[in-house]
Amino acid sequence: MPSFSDTRRVNHSAERMYKLIADVEQYPQFLPLCDALVVQSREERRGKEILIADMTVAYKVVRETYSSRVILDRDKRRVFVESITGPFHHLDNRWTIREVSQNSCDVDFYIDYEFKSRPLQLLMGSMFDYAFHKFSDAFVARADDVYGSAS
Repeated sequence: MPSFSDTRRVNHSAERMYKLIADVEQYPQFLPLCDALVVQSREERRGKEILIADMTVAYKVVRETYSSRVILDRDKRRVFVESITGPFHHLDNRWTIREVSQNSCDVDFYIDYEFKSRPLQLLMGSMFDYAFHKFSDAFVARADDVYGSAS
């Protein structure tokens, strides 16, 4: 199964980065391959917010929509995503934000996935790998746009 992980020191507070990552409705504005995202449901359960969201990813002529369960754990500054339906046999995505100082944090990003279809894996696999390598950059750039660039 393809996987990717990255840890990035960010010059924004842990709370701000958590808020930015948890704001999934904004992803189409800045995230590579994310063409659309619609939250279908939202509920509170045991101190966590649980979302069911449909994300449409697009690259050239390929356009796929999948549903995922997003678990937002504000207290621990963690975000978990798992696919429910769509082109993935398996998708596990995790974000962990750790405070370093009042104005900086470490953001850990991890994802592993496997497409249900071998042809789709061959077609989209390398593009997904490329996009995942750009995810950290996209979130840092978004934080700088929203909160101002740290000097």
